[in-house]
Amino acid sequence: MAISASSTDELLVEQDGYVVTITLNRPERLNAISRAMLDELSAKMVEADKDPEVRCIILTGAGRGFCSGLDLIDTSDRMDQGSGVSGGSNRPRQLFDLRDAPINVMWHTDTPIICAINGAAAGYGMDMTLLCDMRIMADNAKLAAVTAKRNVVPESGGTWLLPRLVGWAKAAELYYRGRTIGAEEALEIGVVNEVVDKDELMNTARQWAEEVAENAPMAVRTTKRMMRMGLEESYDTAVDHLMVHLTGLFQSEDFQEGLKAFMEKRKPNFTGR
Repeated sequence: MAISASSTDELLVEQDGYVVTITLNRPERLNAISRAMLDELSAKMVEADKDPEVRCIILTGAGRGFCSGLDLIDTSDRMDQGSGVSGGSNRPRQLFDLRDAPINVMWHTDTPIICAINGAAAGYGMDMTLLCDMRIMADNAKLAAVTAKRNVVPESGGTWLLPRLVGWAKAAELYYRGRTIGAEEALEIGVVNEVVDKDELMNTARQWAEEVAENAPMAVRTTKRMMRMGLEESYDTAVDHLMVHLTGLFQSEDFQEGLKAFMEKRKPNFTGR
């Protein structure tokens, strides 16, 4: 089974073995997110997460920017046409429904996501990087926590995610002061895992993804889900929850393969069964 091609040129999807690379592809706009990109990104994340032949996802951007945020021109045009939250006086008021938005889809994706930050990430773009499990940053890239300079907020999960990654005080410093930080500072405060030369970014991301893909996929996905759920569980609840999953893993073919590979001193060949 293979991931289908994207329905828009603004999002590129490539599968190589167990790894899918999703590339934001509006380089002329520093990959500002359009409505078409939002819809397709959600669809491709869901498709990849459901595909047993996908064990890791790489998210990156084309050109010199990762993502400059939501496309405000696109959003303004849609609101003028009556399709936005505040557009159209005859449009009935509705509750926000973000279940299919990329920010929620990414959060609930059990397949590990590696973000290859190839350039500036701001606003929605920065929030997307935080939603990934691991972040590898090019040495010339930047993270821009500049929402307060635009009279908006990090609406896409940033205020929940960033304090958990770097602590309250550092998150407050970045957001309240509207700071833009380079790769080395991002590494120093712990918001990214590694900084590499821009020319080595995708090679490094690919290497990490392949290392993830070599491991037992059920164990990796379960570990991610338990880490995510553990953020809101008590210790006792989390341990009990883990034991339920562990029982199922013990009964899998991959558990037997892992044992045999260990005894035979060879690399295991996991199938996800």
